[in-house]
Amino acid sequence: MAPKKENYNNDSISILKGADRVRKRPAVIFGSDDLEGCKHSVFEIVSNSIDEARNGNGDKIIVTSYLDHSVEVQDFGRGCPVDYNNAEQRWNWELVYCELYAGGKYDDSDYEYSLGLNGLGACATQYASEYMDVEVIRDGFKYNLHFEKGENIGGLKKEPFKGKLTGTRQRWKPDSEVFTDINVPREYFETVLKKQAVVNPKITFIFRCEKETGGFDEVSFFYENGITDYLSEILGDEGISAMQFCSCERKGRDAADRPEYKMKLSCAFAFSKTVSFQEYYHNSSFLEYEGTPQKAVKQAFRSSIDSYLKANNKYQKNEKSISPEDIADSLVLISSTFSTYTSYENQTKKAINNKSIYDNMVEFLKHQLEVYFIENPDDAAKIADQVLINKRSRESAERIRQNTKNNLTKQIDLANMVEKFVDCRTRDKSRREVYIVEGDSALGSCKTARNAEFQAIIPIRGKILNCLKADYEKIFKNDIITDLIKVLGCGVEVKSKANKELSSFSMENFRWNKVIICTDADVDGFQIRTLVLTMLYRLTPTLIEEGCVYIAESPLFEITTKNMTYFAYNEKEKTEILAKIGDEKYKLDRSKGLGENDPEMMSLTTMNPDTRRLIKVTPADAEATANMFDLLLGNNLDGRKDYIAENGGAYLELADIS
Repeated sequence: MAPKKENYNNDSISILKGADRVRKRPAVIFGSDDLEGCKHSVFEIVSNSIDEARNGNGDKIIVTSYLDHSVEVQDFGRGCPVDYNNAEQRWNWELVYCELYAGGKYDDSDYEYSLGLNGLGACATQYASEYMDVEVIRDGFKYNLHFEKGENIGGLKKEPFKGKLTGTRQRWKPDSEVFTDINVPREYFETVLKKQAVVNPKITFIFRCEKETGGFDEVSFFYENGITDYLSEILGDEGISAMQFCSCERKGRDAADRPEYKMKLSCAFAFSKTVSFQEYYHNSSFLEYEGTPQKAVKQAFRSSIDSYLKANNKYQKNEKSISPEDIADSLVLISSTFSTYTSYENQTKKAINNKSIYDNMVEFLKHQLEVYFIENPDDAAKIADQVLINKRSRESAERIRQNTKNNLTKQIDLANMVEKFVDCRTRDKSRREVYIVEGDSALGSCKTARNAEFQAIIPIRGKILNCLKADYEKIFKNDIITDLIKVLGCGVEVKSKANKELSSFSMENFRWNKVIICTDADVDGFQIRTLVLTMLYRLTPTLIEEGCVYIAESPLFEITTKNMTYFAYNEKEKTEILAKIGDEKYKLDRSKGLGENDPEMMSLTTMNPDTRRLIKVTPADAEATANMFDLLLGNNLDGRKDYIAENGGAYLELADIS
């Protein structure tokens, strides 16, 4: 904690001036002082070029990322005014690049629908830069400016220019003294420019990325018809209804005492069984946090489809109405709205909350959907049926989830709840280990060899279900699986959007530090281990991601001499041990199953933390195991045939062929 100031008085109040207004508090303007804030500073400059091009001044914008993390944005518009401003009695370059809340977008004369309205972007980005170079070509002149850490160096340089080219080129390097990270990744530039091409049809966006070997990689984004072309790209051949596009212009005010403003509302949508996708833009800015347009779409679509279902007696008796979630599961929609007045939630422009846009958009979309359903009865019926399928699937999954949660999280004694489960004494989760072992015989030997203070054991009785092939209803009726989940205590999770309702997972309820799969070192043991691992991979993947799942390595060979017994876990170790023994007499046995091992051997090789060998299972290990298991035992017959044809020769000597 910082020490308190002894003299806090009238002279203690101060204001930030000049570049310090941004450099010392970048998060106020850009949302944060990390990479996200740096990204937004880049977008501020790109936004100004977009506004110029969208108003018919130029049809191309070039953005370049350099190896030193500097960025250049070039447009071919009219060129930013930087000469003397008689009305303000100031140089325009000072107003644009050195004054917050100064710009040409405070009335509708030049930029009716604008991305940048606050007059902050160019100045704020300049202030937050290590350097910025500006070149403007307009009115038959070329103008140049140079800034360093928010300060102009050398004033305005002006010279005649005879070519027809006009526009603005700005190159700057975000300052690492302002942002904690200035390495804006290529993916950000490409994502942003593609989105801008979507909502600014007929404007070409070019991204250039400097290469270590010299030169530039270059990619272009262009959508002739804007959001309809983009929706067709997203939807592909997966639609169950024809794509619809609707657009209108409206006027409104957000309150009786607020000024009236104009708005344009555009929407392209279709429905699909397999694709769910919605994106919202306002004044061409991608609304990451959605806001008003998304709320309007939810309301209009839910109301319209619900009315259709009721009018056509699609609901069953006493059935609940659909929810927006049921529609969103099959809706592919892109919304692009514009307004002459925009109420952004903050300077980063990631959400808007204009009440009049909401009211007008709801009314407009409801009318469009009503007409669409009347004129296209086949599409309307398919959409309604699909939404009902989504709803009933969601409700069924919720029932399964709730029943599963109730069954798996009852707080009762595990020893009484799960047959033949042997618990340990400690309740310290940082020490508790549970061994999943193969059958009753292994249970007996492991129980005798374990440390009862912190090691518990659950035997697998019979063959476990293949969780890659079975549906969830069948999985949760399987006693072996439900017993294992009960013992784990954490519930289940399903990392699938279609089945996210099944999740009841909680690491807080996980009762163990380690889950150890312990099976015989033979083919049957390997299959059981794979089935258990597949179950965990599908139902509790977080346990694997968190490094809680292990495989107990069992020795393949037992080598006994007069004075000592050695254990070899593979052929290489066997060879090394035999070389070490030399001429000494020995007995070589292939290791027995776990159930036949004496307690001392089990403790030494499998249970004792000081001498056992555990293999931590990683997500990549589990995924590879699941993929191979699915190939060999799943429904992909062609894939299995191809694999056997390519690799079967390596296993001929193991085959039982006479």
